[in-house]
Amino acid sequence: MIADRWGVTDAEVAAHYPCDDLVERPTLEAWRGVTIAAPAEHVWAWVKQIRLAPYSYDWIDNLGRPSPRDLRDLPDPTPGEPFTASCGRPLGMVLAVEHADHLTARIMGAVLTYRLTDVDPDRTRLVLKVVGTFPRPLADAVSLGDLVMARRQLLNLKRRAERSHPPA
Repeated sequence: MIADRWGVTDAEVAAHYPCDDLVERPTLEAWRGVTIAAPAEHVWAWVKQIRLAPYSYDWIDNLGRPSPRDLRDLPDPTPGEPFTASCGRPLGMVLAVEHADHLTARIMGAVLTYRLTDVDPDRTRLVLKVVGTFPRPLADAVSLGDLVMARRQLLNLKRRAERSHPPA
């Protein structure tokens, strides 16, 4: 599949994610990852803010409204709640959550898991896996589009987490 990997290791691709249990025989499997210079608990605070806005290209998927640039004191999401919002409209649904470990959700026909893994006390790996069942040519197009948007989202989350958590 084109555009199925960005910033991930072979071990991360081989790992099992909660989204894998929710989609049988996916035609789309894509992984994206970043290392963030902040502890997992701090990165989690940003990941759970995805419910407020997409954190990718705001001019595309939020009609120019900026995603929050400061941390809000949000509780962990719960299954059944909206996954994110665009222009204030709720989108998708949270399917599973484990505090500071993973957030799994469904949006636009795909199921995705954001997984946080400690690298050391001051660095976290944030890996996003996306799975879905789309006709083959559409699966390639979705993978390519997701690469562009998810890459920007992960880099924005990385930048915000690192700026709001200065090194010790």
